[in-house]
Amino acid sequence: MFRLSRYITAVLAAAEDREPPRPRRPVAPGAGSGMPSGPVVIWNLVRRCNLTCKHCYSLSADTDFKGELSTDEVFGVMDDLKGFGVPVLILSGGEPLMRPDILRVATRAKMMGFYVGLSTNGTLINADNVHHLETVGFDYVGISMDGLRETHDRFRRKQGAFDAALNGARLCRDHGIKVGLRFCPTQDTAADLPGLLDLADAEGIDKLYVTHLNYAGRGNHNRRSDAHHALTRDTMDLLFDRCVDDVRAGRSREYVTGNNDADGVYLLKWAERRFPDQVPMLRTMLERWGGNASGVNVANIDNLGNVHPDTMWWTHTLGNVRERPFSEIWEDTSDPLMAGLKSSPRPLKGRCADCAFRAICNGNTRTRAWQLTGDAWAEDPGCYLDDDEIGVTGGAPRVALTGFGETRRRMAVGG
Repeated sequence: MFRLSRYITAVLAAAEDREPPRPRRPVAPGAGSGMPSGPVVIWNLVRRCNLTCKHCYSLSADTDFKGELSTDEVFGVMDDLKGFGVPVLILSGGEPLMRPDILRVATRAKMMGFYVGLSTNGTLINADNVHHLETVGFDYVGISMDGLRETHDRFRRKQGAFDAALNGARLCRDHGIKVGLRFCPTQDTAADLPGLLDLADAEGIDKLYVTHLNYAGRGNHNRRSDAHHALTRDTMDLLFDRCVDDVRAGRSREYVTGNNDADGVYLLKWAERRFPDQVPMLRTMLERWGGNASGVNVANIDNLGNVHPDTMWWTHTLGNVRERPFSEIWEDTSDPLMAGLKSSPRPLKGRCADCAFRAICNGNTRTRAWQLTGDAWAEDPGCYLDDDEIGVTGGAPRVALTGFGETRRRMAVGG
């Protein structure tokens, strides 16, 4: 996860010679006391979902899936996670609100001191249940949006899904629950991004999370719809512009991206053009962030208790919490993939091995390389920077970034 607002806020503050606001972020239990600090855990508690979205990585459906963890089993895993120093639980699915005990699980997690997020499609949040979410005290509710009404309903494969999700976001906002919209740009959806950003502004939405398409689950089957490199750059340029406008206007909306850690390098290139005096400071901040954290600071537990390096690695299971505690599974580097993910530096190949900015992106997400080549350490096909931008010479020719101006024009006018 790349917290774009944090870095742009710092760059603008330094350029204008003022103190940036102190960022608010989850703090691991016992931080500074010598206690272990475990990873952020994204927990797919249930696979059932009321929608069948085109890009779903968990291949969910509106049916019960056998073998899912019971309430008592979930509570036992939570005890282990707490002892391991896990600071954050993101409760996901499927659609997590379709799990009957979701409020019990979330309430217990809050009582244990976890930062608790809810990752939902938003359609099941209504006037009858939103007060329960408020009572639980979710730290954050993220609602997925694939664009404006027509686009969203087409991708969600359900008419009325957009209106229901927007109603859920409004209810969370009105009940004091921090709420954000999550968006995945593809060739079919990216033109809606300007309108979605305008919507977030008009509705007073707290956060925008733009996640790049990863080759996993149903998203892998729709790989041809992935945004081309030029479209990805246009998307990031638009986010940079909107974030700058918000920061200068004193608005506290957060902009976050995910599933492409090359975003940090692209931001550095943007700063070289716009704020060259702040580049050394920004590079230090980005290297401190360190890029991709799969298998290190980000983990996933699926509905059956299988542990994965992150949510996009459902094809690779490290162990099961019914058989071994999560804490043991996560520390075990006998698995070659985990050994590589935890290595510093990682055993990267191709452009990624030769990149001058490995300290910033850490080789990016590895699932795209795996899906395309069968080699988790091959160069990431989702990197949208040219060889000269990352200091690579003599490699194989890269795909030209064609259509940049036309794509930018379409995004600017929203169609």
